[in-house]
Amino acid sequence: MSLHVIRPRSHGSDSDGTDHVHDQSIIIPTELNAIADSFEKKELTWFITSQIKTDLSIEVQAITFKVHKYPLVAKSGYIERLELQPSLSNSGYNLKLENFPGGPETFKIILKFCYGLPVDFNCNNIAPLRCASEFLEMTEEVEDGNLITKTEAFLTFVVLSSWKDTITVLKSCETLSPWAENLQIVRRCCDSIAWKASREISTTGDAVYEEGWWFDGVAALCIDHFIKIITAIRAKRTKPEIIGKCIMHYAERWLPDMDIELEGLRGYGHGKSELQLSIYSRKEEGGIGLSKGHKTIIESLVSILPPQQEAVSCKFLFKMLKMAMVYSATPALISELEKRAGMMLEDASVNDLLIPSYKNANQVKLVNSPEQHTMHDIDVVQRIVEYFLMHEQQQQKPGKCNISKLLDNYLAEIAKDPNLSITKFQVLAESFPENARPCDDGLYRAIDIYLKTHPSLPEHDRRRLCKIMNCEKLSLDACIHAAQNDRLPLRTIVQVLFSEQVKMRAAMQENEPAPSGNISEQEGNQSSTVMEIKNLKVGLEVVKTKMAELQSDYSDLQREYEKQNKPKNVSGWSFTWRKIKNSLHARVEGDETGDGQQRPNRFRRRLSVS
Repeated sequence: MSLHVIRPRSHGSDSDGTDHVHDQSIIIPTELNAIADSFEKKELTWFITSQIKTDLSIEVQAITFKVHKYPLVAKSGYIERLELQPSLSNSGYNLKLENFPGGPETFKIILKFCYGLPVDFNCNNIAPLRCASEFLEMTEEVEDGNLITKTEAFLTFVVLSSWKDTITVLKSCETLSPWAENLQIVRRCCDSIAWKASREISTTGDAVYEEGWWFDGVAALCIDHFIKIITAIRAKRTKPEIIGKCIMHYAERWLPDMDIELEGLRGYGHGKSELQLSIYSRKEEGGIGLSKGHKTIIESLVSILPPQQEAVSCKFLFKMLKMAMVYSATPALISELEKRAGMMLEDASVNDLLIPSYKNANQVKLVNSPEQHTMHDIDVVQRIVEYFLMHEQQQQKPGKCNISKLLDNYLAEIAKDPNLSITKFQVLAESFPENARPCDDGLYRAIDIYLKTHPSLPEHDRRRLCKIMNCEKLSLDACIHAAQNDRLPLRTIVQVLFSEQVKMRAAMQENEPAPSGNISEQEGNQSSTVMEIKNLKVGLEVVKTKMAELQSDYSDLQREYEKQNKPKNVSGWSFTWRKIKNSLHARVEGDETGDGQQRPNRFRRRLSVS
């Protein structure tokens, strides 16, 4: 048997303080390279195939390796420095490697390298091998051509030159913290990816094209590595819309609840309180770990959003806001999303504004007020509208008309909630200045839905609610509908009737032909509008008749009240009241409501005289 002698470097010092190296020669049989050609596994133990008895037992994450001591000492400075203790069974030495990077699979490859067996480097094992070789101190000082040098060369010249291999190596680094960060493997991979992406973007200049080849690769990484790559790309002055699209692509992959439309929350009634907790329940089903992971992703993505308004869509901001509320993100982050959503409110839809009130089971039990059981979070929308008004005032951009339509449609949706208080409805409706609404038809529709949903609303609350709208800003169709709406207070109906009369008169004046020298053209215009004028005159006569009846009945009621010194004569009051009811119930046969459906001509009102 031939022998190979190695001399580990053991430093010491003489009495004069000068360093010297002790010559501690270790004799290694060279036949190990020829005999040890494979590994065998029995249960949780790996054995080296050799005719020489093993003398070292190494445990890595509950997996035991029966090997020879000297091949490892020859290449590992870490094992060389250890004072190995003999086992109690006198079968050799025992060693346990705690927190070994890469685990048993990586250690098995290192054993092959130490025994001189063929080792295949690839993008899946190169990062664990680089970290493990650093752990075992397999440097050039121990032996020339050691594992650290070989893995570094493979990383630099093979991996970093390939986009696909770099992504694969970066994914393998997710379980190698903190070794991969300390050895700069993560940083070098992120810089390489950012450089390749930025170079391709600057070459093509097409953000849509870029989504096909590098968005998917970057989106497959963990959030920490994704943040590093985006930070590196932003440092290269990449367009904010490209960065924004990449962020939205990543969120769609890792936040599956973002694609869930909350159409179910448009329904109200019995059993809908459980629906309020549906998304929160899904969060709890995923466990605490999943919840924390999603919360970290949300907070990290918001922190790297480009400040430019065009970077991400308004719909994405509202989705992120809903997700941030589901997973209890920090108040500062939620406030930031509300501000950004307010700046882009012109691009929002009603579905975006329908933000459910996320409460867990304990919160619901503590709530006693019906107002707190509302299906949607009205306060968030109120703050978003305020941010929009502040932003519009600073930018001096006229966008209130579009937002008023959006807000009116939102009010019509939340008005279906039986637990919505009149105060919240009124405050949100009045959050816009009066001149911001060119027409109050949408607001009237929302008020009518609220009155229909709350049939037991007192008369004074009905009057309070109807004061929000301006009857003069109602269209002719809305006035006709409101005049026949028995849910409105009597005072509001009177105002609507006056407004309807004015609008009819104005419409008739607009349809009258102007004087013209061309007689034939004038006769043609007259013939085309004759039917409209007749219809308008009939409608105007009906309105005049109704107004005259109301004024007459009201005067009779006033005189009757003055005559009664003691308001105990019920018969006189009953006669007058029946007369008012009959006048209010009288309608021209064939009148139709604003929605095209024929309605009975009835007014049910309680008249109070003080």
